[in-house]
Amino acid sequence: MFKHATIAVVAALFTVGTAYAHATLEQTQANPGKAYKAVVRIGHGCEGKPTIKVRIKIPEGLLSAKPMPKPGWNIEKIKGSYAKTYELWGEAVKDGTTEIVFSGNSLPDDEYDEFVFRGTVAKELPVGTRVYVPIVQECTDGAAERWIEIPAAGKTSDDYETPAPFFDIVEQPRS
Repeated sequence: MFKHATIAVVAALFTVGTAYAHATLEQTQANPGKAYKAVVRIGHGCEGKPTIKVRIKIPEGLLSAKPMPKPGWNIEKIKGSYAKTYELWGEAVKDGTTEIVFSGNSLPDDEYDEFVFRGTVAKELPVGTRVYVPIVQECTDGAAERWIEIPAAGKTSDDYETPAPFFDIVEQPRS
């Protein structure tokens, strides 16, 4: 009996460790038409190697994305066209930042850090939408973690080894 309980506890600990190993977002909810501050949490390197670059794909419907300056890191904002035209502050918007890249520094495998950006959630995104933020974490010696898997219909992020972090579009609370 004790042996089975020990195995169950050890298995549970490994499951929890795996869940915390992913790149995650601090805020998992956002409101249509409102600002969203994304705090990307990187909790480890790539199989013991330090992280030297974090590439964040800005999802469709997150407009006017701007990174927060990060001392010691270079920031590149890659511009591109959106799949559709959105309205932002009364203006038609059809392009903007589609990827943010943090590079030029090193995050050791045994340390944790956060990479921050903000944008405005398109008011056209319906409540109930799950928005995925694919992230590629590049490490030394060509190693990488690709947190880019987006679930197929009928699946959840738990069904994947390297799921993309996400946030859900929720109704704004009434005041």
